[in-house]
Amino acid sequence: MAETKAEDKAPWITYRPELKVLDCTVRDGGLVNGHRFSDDFVRAVYEACVAAGIDAMEIGYKNSKKTFPVEKFGPWRHCDEADLQRVVGDHDAERTGLKLAAMADAGKSDWQTDLVPAGDSPLSMIRVAFYAHQLSEAVAMIRHAAELGYETTANLMAVSNITDDEIDTVLAGIAETPASTMVIVDSFGHLYREQVDKLYRRYSEALAGTGKDIGIHAHNNMQLAFANTIEAIILGCNRVDATMLGFGRGAGNCHTELLLGFLRNPKFDLRPVIEVIQSHLVPLRQDIEWGPLLPYNITGQLNQHPRAAIEWREGPQRDDFVAFYDKVVSEI
Repeated sequence: MAETKAEDKAPWITYRPELKVLDCTVRDGGLVNGHRFSDDFVRAVYEACVAAGIDAMEIGYKNSKKTFPVEKFGPWRHCDEADLQRVVGDHDAERTGLKLAAMADAGKSDWQTDLVPAGDSPLSMIRVAFYAHQLSEAVAMIRHAAELGYETTANLMAVSNITDDEIDTVLAGIAETPASTMVIVDSFGHLYREQVDKLYRRYSEALAGTGKDIGIHAHNNMQLAFANTIEAIILGCNRVDATMLGFGRGAGNCHTELLLGFLRNPKFDLRPVIEVIQSHLVPLRQDIEWGPLLPYNITGQLNQHPRAAIEWREGPQRDDFVAFYDKVVSEI
């Protein structure tokens, strides 16, 4: 009888070459400080992603300067070509092995005018983020970016807060687009393993035959971002998001350093990520708060947007958790 290898029984204990990691430290982390990062910080994250063998880096947003004025937000809310060139220079995705991505929000981006042809930009991927009611614009954004030569992804936000019928409508619409990936986005950090399972199967069945990958972007409100990302990988997700030290709005995200260790792909080198954490993120944490604190746990459990917890932590009652709980419950 042929011996059954452990990786045949449990394929997640080895690695899948087709599984790609996207680090969104600068994009998601920038939501904490208005994307007001120094060039040195962004360059350090970029160089760590290259050295670590990470597949893609989301360097910021391509969002409107009318909605996010330059006097209030740093350059990584807009990712102007001059700012990109200043930090990453003559970046070459083929030479470095790292794709550079930016996120464009439906309803918040001047995508018709702000996107240049991919051949004229260090960016090679545009991630279109949208809510279910913005599907029509999202489809138009994806098609426009693809026509300019970008790889595109569809990131349906707040999936825990919409109906199955709404999800099905979105999946049917995205199936007809050139998007390479449909991402499960747990915006409120509300999902448990069983819900990740259900969503993965719904997404994969709806997109069967289209050639699209399924991705996951998890938030850590209930300290399940890493666990839910692992679950998605086991199910078959081949596009996974993470941030260094979990740096992201509110409770933050799945940790890049934990994810790389789990994936066991020999091309990944953890040391450059640890260096950035030690040199840049730990000092930053002295001035900026993120991570799964109790107010974020509460909003995650109640399937609420974390903005209420973020605002509470900025107010005079920031440590009155009972008052925050009572307030949120009374407003539901």
